[in-house]
Amino acid sequence: METLKSRKKLTQLTILVILVAVTIFIVRQQRTVPYQHNEGMVFGTIYHITYQNQENLQKDIEKELQEVDASLSPFNENSIISKVNRNEDVQVDDMFKEVFSLARQISEETDGAFDITVAPLVNAWGFGFKNDVQPTKTVIDSLKEIVGYDKVVLSNGKVKKEDSRILLDCSAIAKGYGTDRVANLLSSKGVENFMVEIGGEIVTSGNSEKNAPWRIGISKPTDDSLSLNNEYEAVIEVTEIAMATSGNYRNFYYKDGKKYAHTINPKTGQPIQHNILSATVIAKDCATADGYATAFMVIGLDESVKILNRHPEVQAYFIYSDESGEEAIWYSPQLKEKICP
Repeated sequence: METLKSRKKLTQLTILVILVAVTIFIVRQQRTVPYQHNEGMVFGTIYHITYQNQENLQKDIEKELQEVDASLSPFNENSIISKVNRNEDVQVDDMFKEVFSLARQISEETDGAFDITVAPLVNAWGFGFKNDVQPTKTVIDSLKEIVGYDKVVLSNGKVKKEDSRILLDCSAIAKGYGTDRVANLLSSKGVENFMVEIGGEIVTSGNSEKNAPWRIGISKPTDDSLSLNNEYEAVIEVTEIAMATSGNYRNFYYKDGKKYAHTINPKTGQPIQHNILSATVIAKDCATADGYATAFMVIGLDESVKILNRHPEVQAYFIYSDESGEEAIWYSPQLKEKICP
């Protein structure tokens, strides 16, 4: 009996030693595998990608981003979306279908505040494809007739429009989608620790080089068209999340002393005048976060909070102007533990 007990203890001890040895080996391996740092230009903005891997994957990353651009960029005349806008007989790819479907879902959830057909109004106000002539009420009213997410459908792999003048622009969701695609690429190659950032849209996984959750700054909404301001309103510590921010402090212009912001309300046809200065959204994927961040800028704080109450899987950090004109903060209760002191 004693011999049996001794053998059992010896077996348990052996297993424990093996587990400790394996753990030490894994930790050492993790510490010796370098973090790669890639950056470049895509979608008219800069990307920064940090990931732990022996091999530099920038060529694979850029190939993935080029495929997104070839599908969804309205500034690429050979892209699928450009061909759709020219009313060419084109079969859309899976990326286009995925983004189109998600965009419609967010449009329905936000009562049309998010709308990928808003491009004619955006262009008319001097954003997108630049136009120096401020639109009249007559022009705005005529353009509103060809704006509306429910005026376009996807059937059998082809886009059907109610009016041939309708234009699609996925810019308010494509950066987030591209960020997701790169994150999925890294995961498919066995990369566990990474942060993908494209123009402020972010996906994180695992830990940073400091062997701790990633720290992400939320910028102060200071007028900064040249992106020179690096002050943060808050820093959140996160991992395994997707995050996107929308604000009117970097894409705007002044005319006759009045500020015109790039976010256009699809229903009124006017640049937004709501109290939210910036909306940072955390969601299960970056494309979803990107779309909701834009929608929240359109509908304002009160309506945004109502949507968040219906969707606990989506969280937000809002910087807004209160009734006295002072800067104020509202954030989802789930974020309290993630905000760094």
